Order: sequence, then C-alpha cells, then structure tokens
Amino acid sequence: MNEENVKNFPPKADQPMAEKRPPVVVVVGHVDHGKTSLLDYVRKTNVALKEAGGITQSVGAYEIEHGGRKITFIDTPGHEAFSKMRVRGAHVADVGILVVAADEGVKPQTKEALKALQDSETPFVVAMTKTDKPNADLERVKNDLTANGVLLEGYGGNISHQGVSSKTGEGINELLDLILLTADLEELHYNPEHRAAGVILEAKLDNKRGNTVTVILKDGGLKKGDLIATATAKGKVKILENFLGKPVTELQPSSPAVILGFESLPEIGEEFISGQLSEEDLKKVTKTASKKLGASDTSNKESQTIKVILKADVAGSLEALHDLLRKIPIKENQTLDVIGQSVGEITDGDIKDAVATKAMILGFRTKPNKAAENLARAQEITIVTDEIIYKLVEGIEKTFLEMGKSKYSGELEILAVFGAKGGKQTIGGRVNRGQIRIKSWLEIQRGEEIIGKGKVLNLQQGKKDVNAVNEGNECGLIFESDIKIQVGDKLLSK
Repeated sequence: MNEENVKNFPPKADQPMAEKRPPVVVVVGHVDHGKTSLLDYVRKTNVALKEAGGITQSVGAYEIEHGGRKITFIDTPGHEAFSKMRVRGAHVADVGILVVAADEGVKPQTKEALKALQDSETPFVVAMTKTDKPNADLERVKNDLTANGVLLEGYGGNISHQGVSSKTGEGINELLDLILLTADLEELHYNPEHRAAGVILEAKLDNKRGNTVTVILKDGGLKKGDLIATATAKGKVKILENFLGKPVTELQPSSPAVILGFESLPEIGEEFISGQLSEEDLKKVTKTASKKLGASDTSNKESQTIKVILKADVAGSLEALHDLLRKIPIKENQTLDVIGQSVGEITDGDIKDAVATKAMILGFRTKPNKAAENLARAQEITIVTDEIIYKLVEGIEKTFLEMGKSKYSGELEILAVFGAKGGKQTIGGRVNRGQIRIKSWLEIQRGEEIIGKGKVLNLQQGKKDVNAVNEGNECGLIFESDIKIQVGDKLLSK
C-alpha cells in the first residue's frame, strides 16, 4: 500500500478507494491582460494592488468555493521573464484558463502560454477579459484565437470560452461553471489511503522560519509530523499551513499549503511523497525540476568577464532572474559568469564573496542588510536590486553598459619630468580627457596599475598660473607625491 501512489500518480477513477478531488487551475496569458484582477474578483481580495509594479512576480496558490465545490487556482506571472514559471504552473494544473484581453487580443505571451498548455496537454477554457472596456471586441479576439489554432465552440472547435469583466463581475460565475464542467470531464480522483503526493510550487529560506516550501497536494492526505521527501531534499512536516497561512493538522487534495520542516530547500517543480521512505522509494519520485543553474562559458580569455552573484527572495524568482540575465545584451568582448546564487537577503558573506571574486551582486525582490550595505560601500562592490522586474532589467542594462568605462573624469599623460625636490616634482603633460584642476588629488597610473596618488600644488598653461586645464591642452605642474613620476605615467582625477 505504501507504493501505490508512487506507481499510479495521480490515481485513476477505477482504482479502489478513489474519491473525487477538486481541480487545480492555472491562469495564464499576456502581461497586464487581467489575470490577477480576475482572481481578485473570484477571491474577493485585493492582491493586485499589493503587487509591486502591478504585476504578479511569484507563483501563488489559492482555494475558493463555487456552487459548494472547491477550486484551487495557481496565479502565474505574465511578464516574459517568468516563462519557466508559467510552464511549471501548467504541468501542475488539471485545467487551464487562457486569459486574453478583449481590447488587445492575442499577444506574444498569449502564444507562449498557449504553447505551455498544449505541450503539457492541459485542457483549458478561454477567458476574454476587460469586456467592460469601450474598445472591447470579442469577435476580433475569437478570430485571433482561430488564427492561432484555438478552435472555440461555435467556431469549429470544442474549446469553451467566456467573456468576463473583473470590474463588474459579468461572466465570472459562468466561467467558474465551465471550469467545473471541464474538471468533471477529466474525472479527477485521489485515494485517501495513499500517502501524500504532490508538487513543489515554491521554496525559499525565511530568516525567521527557515526553509519554507509551498506545495500542491495531489493524492493522499498530508499530516503534521509526516516524513516528506523529494528527489533532492527530505524532512519532517513540523508546521503545516493552509493557503491563508493558518495552521492545520491535515491537508486534503487538491489543497495548496506551506510546509516547514525540510532539512534543505527542494527544487521547484519536483514531486514529493510522504511516509517512511526507502532508497527505492526515492528513486521512484519523478524529478520534473530543471537542472541546477550553472555558470556561463568564460573560456574566451580575451574577453571581459562580467562576474555576478545572484540573490532573490524565492527559488522561482532566482530562476527567473537567471534566465532573464541571459537575454540582457552585452558587448561583443564581454562574457557573463554567474559565480553564485542563493535565496534570502544580501548578507556580508555575499559581499565578501563578491570582493574575493571581483563580482557584482544582482538582487530581485531582496535587499542587503545593514552590515552588507556598509561593507559593500567600503569595498566599492556594485549592488543592483529592485522589486519590479522591468526596473531591475533597466538597472542591470545600465550597469553592464557602463562596465569598461573609466571611473575617472580627467586624465593627464606625463610627457616630461623636469626635476624634484623632496616629494615636490615639476612635470609636464597633456590632458587627454576631461579636466585637471589645481589643489586636486590625482591617482597615479603606471601601465594598467594604480600605484599611488598625489596633489596638484601649482598648475600652469602657457607659462601662466591657472586654476584648471581642459582636454587637449598641455600644461606644467608641481605635483606632490611619494611616488617618483615617470614619463608615460598618467594622473587620473575622479
């Protein structure tokens, strides 16, 4: 009996003890087409207004009741950075809702979402949102869908569709009826005698609570105290919370839940099982997660290597940041090397790693703590973070673009050395860039290395004392420094 749910996951209707379970529904579509607003109306909550930038940026799972029956929704992000998270949502779900805005029609991410549903063979219905908009055109949407191979009822196919408005609520009850009807056709069942089995939706390290894992239960019943394992992690359910964050002692399919008790973070997308688990059992757990994220190829020694350490609030965000990084344009002579990545806040340990490897830190939905902030400032470590994905992209692109540019605003090339008295040296040179000013401190560069610094005591142009010399002009100066200046050296000002 301990092996049935591993062999037959999830159970079929003709198996002994099989009982009907609620559908798990994934909501997918183009960014800003109203997915979260639709769920807000269904759940009578206001999650959309709480989202940074007004877009959903992590996978959330919610349970509702309609007509006396439960439905679990997975709300997936619509931004292009989260394509893998959308695909994962589709594989976890029993039924999909393809959201298409009535005022815009089919867009690039609509097609991507459709492909995810088709590839995972997930049955779906179409929700045409924003029907309250003045420029809503349902016929155009239907024609767009037909052109993309989605054959709706009444248009030569059998895919159900419903126009809805998250503002007025029009059509939403009918949409929920369609979901339950589609689920009934799928004959979704579970066996209460089986040990728990399900899928890891999200995993993060909480500073106060430890390893915090979001799951969807698909078979059996999960209880507090159960042993639990995936192909990469194991533990014991110490705390079990429902999707509202309330402690529960037991969970029934197809409920979303938060588990505390994993000894290490499992990979998102993995299946889990509970109970006394042998090595043979663990081998039977199907590993559906993607491979561990690795570093870029940096074999081209002539190129400039951009070394980065990635940080994010949760594993799904980290994966999205990694994938997004690959799409950010870099110069032809640059290569990208991801030398480390983890979830949680940016710590002084991360800064020390960055110092040791000469890396910058990129963070999504996470920030440096005070110790890390102070150390980064002292060590001049670049940190780019943001709560909103498109703003983070802008910040990263700007940082990459500025790499290789000199941090110095002024450069004087030494053409002659006339004499020295103590640390005061009389020298001549040409300003190649920016401006050199009297009484300014300049760094001394010999070859590619900064070897020291000194102060401009006197500055002359055309044998006249001046306060500053601009780019393209030659000058003479008295320069005070412990370093003996040589022809060919450069004096640099910030």
